[in-house]
Amino acid sequence: MKQRIIFIGAAVLLVLVFVFASSSYKTQQTEQATAAATRNKEALVRFHSPTLGQPGAAVHIVEFLDPACETCRAFYPVVKAMLAENSDKIRLSIRYAPFHRGADEIVKLLEAARKQGKYWETLAALLAAQAQWAPDHAAHLDLVWPVIDGLGLDMARLRVDMQAPELTRLIEQDLADAKTLNVQKTPEFFVNGRPLPSFGLKQLQDLVAEELAVKSN
Repeated sequence: MKQRIIFIGAAVLLVLVFVFASSSYKTQQTEQATAAATRNKEALVRFHSPTLGQPGAAVHIVEFLDPACETCRAFYPVVKAMLAENSDKIRLSIRYAPFHRGADEIVKLLEAARKQGKYWETLAALLAAQAQWAPDHAAHLDLVWPVIDGLGLDMARLRVDMQAPELTRLIEQDLADAKTLNVQKTPEFFVNGRPLPSFGLKQLQDLVAEELAVKSN
C-alpha cells in the first residue's frame, strides 16, 4: 500500500512538472513571437525612408528596391499607377536593398538628389534608362551622369553630397532591416505589413485590392 501511494505521488508530481514545463514553453514561444513581430514592425519603415502619398492612407506599401534591378524597373510604373488611381488611399515607402554590384552608389546618388528636392524624378529617370547605365546587371556610375543631366540638379553639389557618411549608414540600416525581414531579392513588397503570398505583379495588385476593400468596410 505504501509503495502504491509513493507511486501515485510520483506520477502526480511528473504530471505537474509536465504541465509547468508546457506552460513555460508556450509562454516563451508567445514572448518570442511578440518580440519578433516588434522587431519586424520596427524594421519595416525608418524615419529616413522616402515616402509618397498621404500619411494617413489606408494602405501602406513598403518596397525594398535595388535601382539596378530589372524587375524593380518593370514593377515601378505599375506601383506608381496604383498610387495615381488611389492618391488618397495608398502610400508608398522606399527601402533600399542594393544587391547588384555598384548599386549602393546609385542609392547615394538618389539620396543626394533628394536633398535637392529631386528624388522621385531622379528615380524615374534612372529606372527608365536603366539599360544604359546597368547593361551587365551591374551599376556603372560613370554612365549615369548623362541620364540625369536634364533634371535641373546641381551636379557639383550632388557629387559632394554623395560622399556624406550618413548615406553609408542609411544603406547599412536598410540592408540590416532587409535581413531581419528575410528580404532576399528585389523588389520585395509589404502591404500594411503583410508580405506577398508569392512573388508576382498580380499577387501585389490582389493584396493591395484586398487591403483597400478591408479598410473601406
